[in-house]
Amino acid sequence: MLTLSHTDSGYATFVRRLNRRALPEPGVRDLVGEIIAEVAANGDKALIAYTKRFDGVTLKPKQLFVSEAEFDAADRAVDAVTRNAVQRSLRNIRAFAKRSLRKDWSARNAEGAVVGERFTPFDRVGVYVPGGKAPLVSTALMTAGFASAAGVPQILAATPCGLDGTVNPALLHALRAAGVTEAIKIGGAQAIAAMAIGTRTIRAVDRIFGPGNRFVVEAKRQLVGAVSIDLLPGPSEILVLADRTGNPDYIAADLLAQAEHGGDSVVGFATDSKPLLNKVRASIEKQLPSLSRAKIIREVLKRGTFLLHLKSFAEGVEIANTFAPEHLSLISANEARWLPQIRTAGAIYLGNHSPVAVGDFLAGPSHTLPTGGAGRSFSGLRADQFQRRTSIVRLDRKSVAKSLPVVTEFARIEGLDAHGRSTSIRLEP
Repeated sequence: MLTLSHTDSGYATFVRRLNRRALPEPGVRDLVGEIIAEVAANGDKALIAYTKRFDGVTLKPKQLFVSEAEFDAADRAVDAVTRNAVQRSLRNIRAFAKRSLRKDWSARNAEGAVVGERFTPFDRVGVYVPGGKAPLVSTALMTAGFASAAGVPQILAATPCGLDGTVNPALLHALRAAGVTEAIKIGGAQAIAAMAIGTRTIRAVDRIFGPGNRFVVEAKRQLVGAVSIDLLPGPSEILVLADRTGNPDYIAADLLAQAEHGGDSVVGFATDSKPLLNKVRASIEKQLPSLSRAKIIREVLKRGTFLLHLKSFAEGVEIANTFAPEHLSLISANEARWLPQIRTAGAIYLGNHSPVAVGDFLAGPSHTLPTGGAGRSFSGLRADQFQRRTSIVRLDRKSVAKSLPVVTEFARIEGLDAHGRSTSIRLEP
């Protein structure tokens, strides 16, 4: 773990580097571009080839989709405890989603025209659920669950299968429970390309949701225009910002939990209390050996973890806004002062008794959140992202008359006399 104090010579340089931009790596960008082009040209054949190349799995075209028999078998395989966990999580997700959906409205403007907005669900969306190291059942719920709560009629899921060509039963059960209508056993950039462009067997979607590795994120970035996307959620991140009231064992446990995702995960802790920093370090070493993924966690602690002793808590708030973490845990005796100053975090967890894991699995808000500094520009996944917005305008003769002088002037300025004429003609006898 990299540990720095504000008195260290390299501290200021490191803090400046926390001002990140979610920019693509040239090698990743080029490879993803090739994958997209190949899927566009060769469709299912390309998907099968990439699945064999990257995942070591040989599929036939008819095996690209999860069958109804496989969904049924998964439902029978999961036990009552898993079913209960899925349903409790979905209950909170749907309740949260319903509160954040946008509602139709209308009003009259200054000239008397009726203006408003109408919100309708997308017809067909795609949700990406990462596989590989673990079956991310919660991600299935926190993407497809929001889609179904918003009323989307067609939900296509994409998730990589195992070496035997099957998908984890608990994940399949969660996908069906969340409202998924189709699922393909494809992962990576090729899955994003298939959902965005379509193939002979896979119908394209209108919008793509969900997190993934850097190749998935880059594919979403490159395919904006062919489809819209939710945000650019990549490898997991946490920043814990705490004063001396922080519980070192709780903080260490949260840091270890996020490091458990492995890969390019980023784990940070910042405090103005040197004693607390030392206690957190000690607690990390104490808790780590008992964890089943200790080897993966150690790699993240070595390559992607930093601990900062701050000059002041106010500096920590500035760092948090610069870093724009996916998850921010804020622990302070003066929470009411500092919380309003946090602007860029994907999600904020308040106090010693708010583990990020509860937000990951159960609380209600989606855990699909911006990473890599994208929190300055993107918000986390929301139910209203599954709605298409349409503006509505209705005028009568009276409101046209009131509008005409302004329309005529804009038409004159911009040299668009047909615009002016299209308005004035409605007032002619």
